[in-house]
Amino acid sequence: HITPEKFYVEACDDGADDVLAIDRVSTEVTLTVKQDVPPSAVTRPIYGILGTIRLVAGTYLIVITRKKKVGEIFSHAIWKATDFDILSYKKTMLHLTDIQLQDNKVFLSMLNHVLSMDGFYFSTTYDLTHTLQRLANTSPEFQEMSLLER
Repeated sequence: HITPEKFYVEACDDGADDVLAIDRVSTEVTLTVKQDVPPSAVTRPIYGILGTIRLVAGTYLIVITRKKKVGEIFSHAIWKATDFDILSYKKTMLHLTDIQLQDNKVFLSMLNHVLSMDGFYFSTTYDLTHTLQRLANTSPEFQEMSLLER
């Protein structure tokens, strides 16, 4: 969900009530509940957050807008991110000079080029950041941690 003040990322899992709120001015990230999302927010589906990047115009949020299932590891779906959107935290570009606008445009073009290349894979239930051998040699406590905690 997008409002002029915040981005709200809502999980689609059954029973999930938490919503990630990202303040577009302070860049502060907090957890809130679905009821806090204003009804006026523009809503659209995303499949994940790739991250943030700071360019000349300010901070941008990079989200995955399309995915394709490419396989499974131990019944865990592995997805390839196939399309992205780059969302500006700033509402306008009026604070930039013509040269800064041009530089920002070039950087966005370079970023779009990198995102168009193959190689962005993810799983919401399996740790792709460690090899199977390394995972087999980790402690039970590590394996019980959420992917976020790892």
